[in-house]
Amino acid sequence: MSNVPDGLKYTEKHEWVKVEGDLIRIGITDYAQSELTDVVYVELPSVGDDITPDVEMGIVESVKSTSDVFSPIAGEVVEINGDLEDTPELINEDCYAKGWIAIIKPADIGDVEKLLSPERYKELLD
Repeated sequence: MSNVPDGLKYTEKHEWVKVEGDLIRIGITDYAQSELTDVVYVELPSVGDDITPDVEMGIVESVKSTSDVFSPIAGEVVEINGDLEDTPELINEDCYAKGWIAIIKPADIGDVEKLLSPERYKELLD
């Protein structure tokens, strides 16, 4: 059973979103990291990148496969998790805390409400 914390929003493509004031933090879900298995490389977006919903903003590569990371909403990348460049396995160890991918300044913070609730995401996994 995948860990699906309350207080986050989710996408059908297995990204999670945490609202932090007027910013959002993005990563991949526990389900996604467990499907990928051992993460060996993460291609991060660049600070200043304008991102578009459902468009690739990064890549997570594992010993098993490669998976795109999609932007859940439009905005600008204001910070990346540089720790993932040297220790990509942080995604496997703690995808919701140490393994986050980017912090975004959304074009419209209200767009977060259009994402899946924890309950809806759990239904998707079932």
